[in-house]
Amino acid sequence: MDPSEFEYVGFWPRVGAAVVDSILILLVLTPLILIFFGTSYFGETRAAPGSVVFLFEWLLPALAVLAFWMARQATPGKMLIGAKIVDAVTGEKPIPGQLVLRYIGYYVAMLPLLIGIIWVAFDRRKQGWHDKMGRTLVVRDRQTTPSLP
Repeated sequence: MDPSEFEYVGFWPRVGAAVVDSILILLVLTPLILIFFGTSYFGETRAAPGSVVFLFEWLLPALAVLAFWMARQATPGKMLIGAKIVDAVTGEKPIPGQLVLRYIGYYVAMLPLLIGIIWVAFDRRKQGWHDKMGRTLVVRDRQTTPSLP
């Protein structure tokens, strides 16, 4: 892995990518929820049973994120900023087990007041706790400026 070819992606670009991903997930899930349950799904007393709530709010988003990570090494938000997830040691595509562990790591990173997510801003390689758990990095090609003749 040649560090001169890439840069670590920092906190704010990753926040922006996460916002894009969240909006896209809402744009996909909201119509599905409305088709199957109507607006009562969003009421104080849910019309949907717990297993359906788990499916729409937890399982489908997780599967979508993992599918993008496995197929493209990035979610649409990360693709938008030119970022991808790589193995922290080899710089190659992470194996599925790493990506699952990384996803679980999001919950670990968020539990103590988001400290594990904010960690990205201060870490030398811009790794959050979820990256450290999955042994991954988020990188993008180094921006090079053409040299003058």
